[in-house]
Amino acid sequence: MPDLTDNVVLVTGGNRGQGLAIAAHLADLGAIVGVGARDYKEAEKKAQEIGAGRAFPVRLDVTKQEDWRDAVDYIVDKYERIDALVNNAGLLIRKPLEELTVEEYEQMIQVNQLGVFMGMQAVIPQMEKQRKGSIVNNVSISAFAPISQSSAYAATKAAVVAMSKAAAIEQGPKGIRINMIHPGGVETEMATEGKGVPAFYETVPLGRIGQPPEIARAVAYLASDDSSYCTGAEITVDGGMTLGTADR
Repeated sequence: MPDLTDNVVLVTGGNRGQGLAIAAHLADLGAIVGVGARDYKEAEKKAQEIGAGRAFPVRLDVTKQEDWRDAVDYIVDKYERIDALVNNAGLLIRKPLEELTVEEYEQMIQVNQLGVFMGMQAVIPQMEKQRKGSIVNNVSISAFAPISQSSAYAATKAAVVAMSKAAAIEQGPKGIRINMIHPGGVETEMATEGKGVPAFYETVPLGRIGQPPEIARAVAYLASDDSSYCTGAEITVDGGMTLGTADR
């Protein structure tokens, strides 16, 4: 099991879904976790649930550069370091291509793509001073195996893959590792849209939808020194969905 004792980690979108599971799991492994969220009161509440000694709230709208600066400055002032960033916040708008508005596409670019870019930019100067740091970008299998009615979402995720790989080449000599997680279907409100788990997941090789803690465990590996020789890597956590359906 990865050891993250006293590592200072910031998780974006850490107040719900995969982000909350990631924040809680990293705290269980010993990390001091910043729960980033646009709604500070919600971040406060979730940080308290995780444990006041292991988690703290961070007001962070990932689409705002000033929020990123303030968040990183606050963490570095308080803890004198930032060991890992988990870019988890994301937005999915599912619509047929011809019905998707330019404004909706731009909104997904702001959250899914520019949010990751600004996050990496914000933490890299401190990680460079430390000569060490881990950035984990929670992407999606949509980057290479999109589902219907998700053209813009898939495009933003594919952009993050290319950006992460290029950044990994750049930042490696500074001791900064940048890796990716590609979840498949995961049982969260965003994925199920409150409609329950689609029967489709019975046909994937493992026969079920994924659970947020399963994503969290993969993130913990990449955030920790257990993955010290990994950069630009992609871990797919999808129950075999991208392999094809199982014959049952």
